Amino acid sequence: MARRLSIFVFAVVVVAAAALVQSSKAETHDVGDDMEWTVPQNGAVAYQNWAARQTFRTGDVLEFEFTTGQHDVAKVNKAAFDACNSSSPIEHRTTGPANFTLSTSGEHYFICTVDQHCSLGQKLAVNVSTVRAEIEYTVGDSLGWTVPDGGAATYQNWAANKTFMVGDSLKFNFTTGSHNVAEVRKANFDSCNGTNAIDTETDGPADFDLDTVGEHYFICTFSNHCSLGQKLSVNVTARSSTTPATPSTPSSPSPSGSATPASPSPSGSAGPSPSGSTSPNSPNSAPSVAVAGLSATLLSVAAAALLY
Repeated sequence: MARRLSIFVFAVVVVAAAALVQSSKAETHDVGDDMEWTVPQNGAVAYQNWAARQTFRTGDVLEFEFTTGQHDVAKVNKAAFDACNSSSPIEHRTTGPANFTLSTSGEHYFICTVDQHCSLGQKLAVNVSTVRAEIEYTVGDSLGWTVPDGGAATYQNWAANKTFMVGDSLKFNFTTGSHNVAEVRKANFDSCNGTNAIDTETDGPADFDLDTVGEHYFICTFSNHCSLGQKLSVNVTARSSTTPATPSTPSSPSPSGSATPASPSPSGSAGPSPSGSTSPNSPNSAPSVAVAGLSATLLSVAAAALLY
């Protein structure tokens, strides 16, 4: 039985490791998909629209599919991109297919330097985001977790200029025996009632993981401490990406000579939304399916080992 249990535990560990590796794996984006890297029929808007459907993150790869000798790819700065100037490229690839790793966040620009291909729309601008790291917040900073002189507004103001996301954590610094921390529901928070707490930590410092979206409430249950302002509420949003401003891509004339309107750039909003915002899905869902299949297979093997 012990051996079967060991097999089961091993299978679970392998499943978790596979999921972790897959979740952090960079994506390869086939530029233009079926259109590939060519002079598009409807001008630069073709690649603008393609990029608008993608989510680019640091570590991702752009793959440009083209016939060697007919096209090339040059990575350029914004001024060169706007002017279709290929005189001083950052990188230049002449053999297809060509891969470029998006190693930094921000705007990246690519053009074809052959003849008038760029001015006819064979150009691509992408905006690369970086996933925000998990943060451990020290409640009250240097004040710590105590009865504040300014009342409840002290901790309200401390939380007001911060963005709390799933995966972040709160550290409450206090002297054991002088204070504690209880995570409670809203009604208990409003009435400073410490009974039936979700979780109570009596030893300082105390750490609380913010593992769900929504409002989280904390109080000190020592006599009158909560009513004197030792209480904190935070709003936790879904994990998202920190995305630099979307590049403004000027329209290029289509082969017919008519001006092609630039695609609109999405408008961002500062600060967390009370309801939270969900980061866009990855352009390729196949890796998730593969992990799910691997997980099911390994767990089936483990279950069989336990039965037999």
